[in-house]
Amino acid sequence: MSRRTSTISSDLPLVRLGQGAFTRDIWPEDLDPSIPKHGVRMPATATPHTLMNQISKGRKAQPRRVMLYGTHGIGKSTFGAMAESPIFVPTEDGLADIDCESFPLAKSLGDVMAALESLYSSDHKYKSVVIDSLDWLERLIWAEVCADESVENIEKIGYAKGYTFAVDKWRTVLGALDALRSDRGMTIVLIAHAKIEKFENPETVPYDRYSPRLHKLASALVQEWADEVLFATYKVHTVKVAEGFNQAKHNGIGTGERIIRTVERPAHVAKNRLGLPDELPLDYRVYGAFARGENPFAEAATAAPAPDAANA
Repeated sequence: MSRRTSTISSDLPLVRLGQGAFTRDIWPEDLDPSIPKHGVRMPATATPHTLMNQISKGRKAQPRRVMLYGTHGIGKSTFGAMAESPIFVPTEDGLADIDCESFPLAKSLGDVMAALESLYSSDHKYKSVVIDSLDWLERLIWAEVCADESVENIEKIGYAKGYTFAVDKWRTVLGALDALRSDRGMTIVLIAHAKIEKFENPETVPYDRYSPRLHKLASALVQEWADEVLFATYKVHTVKVAEGFNQAKHNGIGTGERIIRTVERPAHVAKNRLGLPDELPLDYRVYGAFARGENPFAEAATAAPAPDAANA
């Protein structure tokens, strides 16, 4: 029995660029080299290579890329140490009191990249990589930019180009982290300190808010890249206090409870792609449960014993 053949592409290109004598036709094989050139015939039983055959559907579970920032000493590094099988890449000296495994203190951007390369190319047991911290990593990036440009200070590179050069190096770091995530299945945890910045909101008057302690270009890049940007802080309640003559003021009372803010508010930068509650305990295990598609709060409520009807 003879095998029938059919043409997999029409006689028309996907798109024609230019006009007149200066035109270029874009064919399917220009986008995918595995597709035979137009006009080449193949068995009718073969599946055509088209973008329509590559459509995917549904949520695809992948390791998370989370940035946690907050004030000094609140427990950011402890949060990272709670991740699954973590290995730290330290850029500042602050892990002495935390039970964790880490590479030697990175003193250059090259040290950081060498650690990431080692995790990518070597066999190991680690499932999470924690960079602690981003703001000290930024200093290493600036130092390399200065060395490249033969200047002592990044500000001496004219027209603020130094910070643009730094963004290119940030992209290299994030690319290496993406490779660990996609090829080695590692969760990425980035730790940063917080700063108070003046936010120029075009809809209101300017106001202060917490944000990661990074240059604005680097901060925007990392925040866009991360799946979650979480703000670690202390829970504060406000109490209205009467002062006489129909006047009152509000005092803040701290509880000492450490929490994570997951949704952006005027007071802080934050985001999440998991539909997290606005507030979580400062505990990676709780965040990790949500990342796995679980709701630890609902499970805790289900596990709680029902009240005794006789004592109700």
